[in-house]
Amino acid sequence: MTLLLFLAQTIRIAVPYLFAAAGGALAERAGIVSLSLEGYMLGGAFGAVIGSHYASSAWIGAVTGVGAGLMLAGIHAACTLRFRADQIVTGVAINLFTVGITRFLLQLAFDSSSNSPRVAGFGGEQAGGALAFLTNPLVWLGVVAMPALWWVVQRTTFGLRVRAVGEHPVAAASLGVPVGRVRWTAVLASGALAAMGGSYLALDQHQFTDSMTAGRGFIALAAVIFGRWDPVRASIACLLFAGAETLQIRLQAAQLIPSQFVAMIPYVLTIVAVAGVVGRSVPPAALGRTTD
Repeated sequence: MTLLLFLAQTIRIAVPYLFAAAGGALAERAGIVSLSLEGYMLGGAFGAVIGSHYASSAWIGAVTGVGAGLMLAGIHAACTLRFRADQIVTGVAINLFTVGITRFLLQLAFDSSSNSPRVAGFGGEQAGGALAFLTNPLVWLGVVAMPALWWVVQRTTFGLRVRAVGEHPVAAASLGVPVGRVRWTAVLASGALAAMGGSYLALDQHQFTDSMTAGRGFIALAAVIFGRWDPVRASIACLLFAGAETLQIRLQAAQLIPSQFVAMIPYVLTIVAVAGVVGRSVPPAALGRTTD
């Protein structure tokens, strides 16, 4: 029973990672650095709460959350693809902008600097129990996100074009592949997927709190690198990071180890993944290149 509870909590924690990592993997396979995942998630969380609050519908909230992610991704794509701005700098700017704008809008919409009122969410308030989260449809969407992405990338014409522009954009363009259009599509899809992860966080907790994503976008990006830009491996990495977070919660509850040390576990694993200790990760050849 304890193992079942551990697995259930791990899956619940992994859902936003799976959404964000799916978006990050898609954009990076197309050659666009996904440092802005954190901003997409935070924007999606706030957008979901706004939609759910004013429409009294969790589904409307999910749609408005995705809309917020698409707007942020559109800004990122315009800066990097249209104006050739540095992708890393733009990603950092998107993250900082989202933190600031959500704080401003939180104060404007709800007259609060810390959290929104409770809003309509998905599942679980009456169901109770450790498995109540399974009534949330976003959980199931998160679980299928990575397998669906693998099929798109490996088995479709669009996926072939994504891989081509991420490895050899000049060669792809010479064969008639619209490099800019493919990259725009990948970045927008990345924003929508990551924002869905943020929407899940907000609608599962039934409210928005300031900076509630708490670095999950960066951990999702680490999962993509850890998984060597492969959706299946990245999903395993997401489950590993979620398991580490679950272990952190369990150990803190048991008070066997100082809480400050336990809180480091997910982030230590992230550093290990990014540093390539587990194995050398070779990114797509054109990753980060703003010119063809």
